[in-house]
Amino acid sequence: VHHKFDLMHETLFLAINLIDRYLSIQNVVRKSLQLVGITGMLLACKYEEVYVPALEDFVIISDRAYTREDVLKM
Repeated sequence: VHHKFDLMHETLFLAINLIDRYLSIQNVVRKSLQLVGITGMLLACKYEEVYVPALEDFVIISDRAYTREDVLKM
């Protein structure tokens, strides 16, 4: 995802940090790990990037495994 959207390295590092911190306090089933990942990447983009990929782009890159509403609920 990071490479596909041509994001800064700092965005990837922040996304990993956010995901790690979330997983340290919340048990997540394997089925939802990708959702946690794309949500973490979206949040990191909002902090670090000048251009933030659209939420729909994250849904599409996850092969529509989750809906827009799933990401927003997360």
